[in-house]
Amino acid sequence: MSEGRGRLATISALGIVQIFAWGSSYYLPAVLIKPIAASTGWPLAAVTGGFSIALLASGLLSPRVGRIIRVRGGRDVLIGGLVLLSVGLAILAAAPTLPLYFLGWLVMGSGMSATLYDAAFGTLGRYYGYGARSAITTLTLYGGFASTICWPLSAFLLDHGGWRAVCLVYAAVHLVVGVPLIWRFLPPVDRIAAGGDRSGSETDAAQGDVPERLAFWLLAAIVTLGGTLATVVSVHLITILQARDVSLAVAVSLGALIGPSQVGARVFDMAIGKRFPAIATLAFAAFLIAAGVLALASGLPALALALILYGAGNGIWSIARGAVPLALFGPDRFPVMMGKLAMPTLVAQSLAPPASAVLLQHAGAGPLTALVAGAAVVNVILVGLLWRVTASRRGLASHALAPSPPP
Repeated sequence: MSEGRGRLATISALGIVQIFAWGSSYYLPAVLIKPIAASTGWPLAAVTGGFSIALLASGLLSPRVGRIIRVRGGRDVLIGGLVLLSVGLAILAAAPTLPLYFLGWLVMGSGMSATLYDAAFGTLGRYYGYGARSAITTLTLYGGFASTICWPLSAFLLDHGGWRAVCLVYAAVHLVVGVPLIWRFLPPVDRIAAGGDRSGSETDAAQGDVPERLAFWLLAAIVTLGGTLATVVSVHLITILQARDVSLAVAVSLGALIGPSQVGARVFDMAIGKRFPAIATLAFAAFLIAAGVLALASGLPALALALILYGAGNGIWSIARGAVPLALFGPDRFPVMMGKLAMPTLVAQSLAPPASAVLLQHAGAGPLTALVAGAAVVNVILVGLLWRVTASRRGLASHALAPSPPP
């Protein structure tokens, strides 16, 4: 197999795994929460809380996962993560009580830390070094189809077998499809040819010199704030739109614009994004998200345009949050940095739904949308500060401010 074909096979295998890993974990509650509550009699808040437990577990484990990928590569980590997802889904399917249901989500969260974007990006960084940006872009293009494929599939399985059958089918998919794909198409660590520079610095960016520490903490704040506002929007978008006197059917139709906008923006980045430095990609994504949310909060009638801007920014954001740490800290430390950056993001995302629900209940959709818009503007400012910090230090700026090298 030629190097180009081998790279394509590796990315494609990871991409297929991403579709079903996201679809059976992050996107699963949207379809199953109400049916689970209805069939079991468990409180809706408790059923939703299982997902928060998974996000919290994933965040706490992500730094450890990143360190393992740095030393051993991602093949074994991804296989282990898929097995954990399968076990967690099987526990959910069999759970007769809430404690066992929570245990299932806890196991699933452990699997999420080893299978979703952060682990996959770290794996690509180990394989392809600074040339991993184009691979990250392609991978997010696959991931963008997770809800498109898995929401209808979950609904079909729900109608024909119930929510427990949905969980069992996805558990089987991970074992029958995902594990063989990773085993066959991801080379083990001793065959990685172009991965991180193993002679690189062992220094943790959070403990390096002042500019590097500042860059790390700025990036951590940016990624955490961006992930939190995306979670709030995804959870409450329909309610926010209905508060603008939009019917449920129209709100759902408008919300559906986000997915194609994300995919379209990723295709655009695939075509020309590598000509621009990673920090510019992050700035463009933050600007589009802020523009979309500000338009949504302003009361202007152009709701479709607001959601297209937001969706496009969110699509590019997924690429940038992998490309920027790679450019700033190098491929050798990249898996570790992805794990460290994932921890505060996922912890914040686990707390965002209940906190924003309280604000929505007591203050309404308007103040919640204004708060999200303010957070998006703050993120644009933080990205500007990060750009300035990277430009002030030659070592940081050398890759962060340079276009991506060819694959």
